[in-house]
Amino acid sequence: MLYQQIQQNKRKTFWLLVFFCLLVLAIGWAVGYFAGGDSIIGIVIAGVILAFYIPVTFASAKAQVLGMSGAREIKKEDNPMVFNIVEELSIAANVPMPRIYIVDDPSPNAFATGMKPEASVIAFTTGLLERLNREEIAGVAAHEFSHIRNYDIRLMTLCIALVGVIVIIADFGQRIFFWGGGRGNKRDNGKSNPVMMIVALVLIILAPLAARFVQLAVSRNREYLADASAVEITRDPQGLINALAKISSDTNGLKDVKEATASMYIANPFGQKRKKMNWFATHPPIESRIERLRKM
Repeated sequence: MLYQQIQQNKRKTFWLLVFFCLLVLAIGWAVGYFAGGDSIIGIVIAGVILAFYIPVTFASAKAQVLGMSGAREIKKEDNPMVFNIVEELSIAANVPMPRIYIVDDPSPNAFATGMKPEASVIAFTTGLLERLNREEIAGVAAHEFSHIRNYDIRLMTLCIALVGVIVIIADFGQRIFFWGGGRGNKRDNGKSNPVMMIVALVLIILAPLAARFVQLAVSRNREYLADASAVEITRDPQGLINALAKISSDTNGLKDVKEATASMYIANPFGQKRKKMNWFATHPPIESRIERLRKM
């Protein structure tokens, strides 16, 4: 069961990579065609940006997430209970012991980061450790272990990086449009096809939105699967149910959180002040997650 889930996640990562890369090259074609009629140059430029941006994002993702959140690493003597919980779950999940970080924030939340299980991190907010009991903290930690062992973090980092590339190229294309690049192309190249121009413009405008929708859909699906995997590790759905209920009662959200890393947290880090619904949400409704857990 676990092996099949990990293999399925790796296959999804591959096909997502293919989809996003094709979308990036399509936007490159659109920008090249729209700007000067030379689609090949646009595709080449898009490919160069892709080849540079993805490795850099992968190499720096963990440091960026920790830096943006203001997390600091702690040792066992700083919080023996949390270390004992994580050590026990590490054995149960068959995942190497991650490093543990703390975020000084009264809002209850947690996240995991790291491109592979051997270099993973689990971070808890001080608010979560103060409000939750041992059983509930174990449920949260098991949820984050599920993200680690199922390679969800790698998948979500890939999505974030590729969406970033698409937004960069599309923004460049939109600037060309507003500054009259399309009109210049038409003037310099009488062979321009109006239909192709419209297709290029639609790609430039809608591709970032489509990519964002796909990223958010993947994020929401991963949360449901991580909840189920957490119960598989702890054999105790009630701990995670109670933890999610307490987390959902927070109305303020985290003080230092960025839109780019919001999907990494166990719950919406913006609290009720920026509660998004449906396709624009980074997480499924906690009520829906609790309902699914109760059926287990």
